[in-house]
Amino acid sequence: MSFVSILDSDNGKFSYLIIERPEALNALNANVLRDLDMTLEHLRRDVEQDRIRCIIVRGAGEKSFVAGADIAQMKDLDPAGAEAFGKQGNDVFLKLESFPVPVIAAVGGYALGGGCELAMACDFRICSDTALFGQPEVGLGITPGFGGTQRLARLVGPGMAKQLIYTARNIKADEALRIGLVNAVYPADELYAAAEKLASAIAANAPIAVRACKKAINEGAALPIDKAVECEEKAFASCFRTADQQEGMGAFLEKRKHEPFANH
Repeated sequence: MSFVSILDSDNGKFSYLIIERPEALNALNANVLRDLDMTLEHLRRDVEQDRIRCIIVRGAGEKSFVAGADIAQMKDLDPAGAEAFGKQGNDVFLKLESFPVPVIAAVGGYALGGGCELAMACDFRICSDTALFGQPEVGLGITPGFGGTQRLARLVGPGMAKQLIYTARNIKADEALRIGLVNAVYPADELYAAAEKLASAIAANAPIAVRACKKAINEGAALPIDKAVECEEKAFASCFRTADQQEGMGAFLEKRKHEPFANH
């Protein structure tokens, strides 16, 4: 049995990646993380064959995106076991963060602890008006373990991240939008349609250029600006003499709609 599934779209070049453990509110344990890792490798092959140009991550069921890491599995870990579990989660989330095509987190319901960390490893987040975010770990006697102390600070600023982590306070969708943790909030019954519309809009653009933009943003974020712009220069140059660049610029100069981009 796999705890992660793929649902391909009927009318666009994107796929859903679904965390499938609804009886535990999709909580992450070692098996779920293993399956997530394997599923990303499968999706990478789909990217290489240009079957997909965007991914939407969601949880199974209506109550939860991912409610957190599995506390029952963690409770009796020793420090070495805890470090190994943390590394397993971080390795998978880094793979997701650096995945070649854009990844949208469509958050319905709970996104707590490891679930919030999973969402933050995606390129951006949209959520339902029923979503709940938080890093409640200090209330359990531990720290966030899958990147929460690092990505939250980079997304919402160190002061807000420290306040949320130190207090273990959960926040609703409207506050997550206000502080910049999510990009948009939708009624629960409109969330996935909105995610699909967004994924289709991304997939319709030149895939080589979109992938180059993601690479430049991710690599440049940790560099001083003089080094970061070198990432952009390389990304910019990599698009030239591609069929997509020739078609896109040709269509602009000829005042016509471009043909579907070919990814070469």
